[in-house]
Amino acid sequence: MKSLFVFIIAFSTLSSFSQDISPQQLLENTKNYHDPNGNWSTIRAAFTVEMTTPNASKRTSQIRIDLAREFFSVKATKDTITTIYSVNKGKCGMVYNGKDLDSIQAKEKKMSCDRATLYKNYYTYLYGLPMKLNDPGANLSDKVEKKTFKGNDYLVLKVTYDEAVGSDVWYFYFNPKTYAMEVYQFFKTDDKGKEKPDSGEYILLSGEAEVKGIKMPKVRAWYYNKEDKYLGTDTLVEN
Repeated sequence: MKSLFVFIIAFSTLSSFSQDISPQQLLENTKNYHDPNGNWSTIRAAFTVEMTTPNASKRTSQIRIDLAREFFSVKATKDTITTIYSVNKGKCGMVYNGKDLDSIQAKEKKMSCDRATLYKNYYTYLYGLPMKLNDPGANLSDKVEKKTFKGNDYLVLKVTYDEAVGSDVWYFYFNPKTYAMEVYQFFKTDDKGKEKPDSGEYILLSGEAEVKGIKMPKVRAWYYNKEDKYLGTDTLVEN
C-alpha cells in the first residue's frame, strides 16, 4: 500500500509537470504569483542592492523607481566613491561624491547620460521581471518548453526582442507548481540571429523580498554559460 501511495504521488507530480500550457497563460500565472495586485505599472519604491564579486570590494546601490512619475535614480557606493545617476522625465543628472556634475565634469569622471539610461533600463528590467515580459518589443515563443536545469524541473519560456530593443535571446525558468520565476538565462546571437552556445549568462534566483506587494528575488547569483564560471551575487537587502 505504501509503495502504491508513493507511485500515485510521483505520477501526479509528473502529470502536472507534463501538462500543456500556453506561453500567454504561463506569463499570466507567473505575474499573478509575483505581482498579484498589478502594482508594477505604477510602482513607487526604494530598495537597496548589495553586489559582491570575486576579488573586488562590495558595491551598495540604493535604487529609487517611480514609474508613474517617470523617475529613476541609483546611488552607488564602492570604497570611497559614491555616484548618483538619475533620470527624471528623460532628463539625466549625475553626482560624484556629493558634487553635481555638468557634462564636461561628468566626462572627466567617466560618467554620462547614456550610462544613466543604461542603469535605469537595467534595474527596471531585472526587478520588473516577469511583468516586463509584457512590454512592447518582447516576443514570446510559440510554446512552453519543459526542461531540467541544475536538477530541477521547469517550465521554460523563450523570449526574443525586436531589433530596436535587443538582440539577446532569453530563457525564463518557472517552478511548474507555483509559477515562481527561479532562473533566467540569455545568449548572444551572431550576425544571422543564431544563438552562440558559449555566450551569455544564467542567473539563479533564491529567496524572496516583498517590495510594494511584489515578490522580488532576494538573491541573484550570476554565472557564465560557458564552464559555469561564477561572476557575482546581487542581494536585495531590507531598507
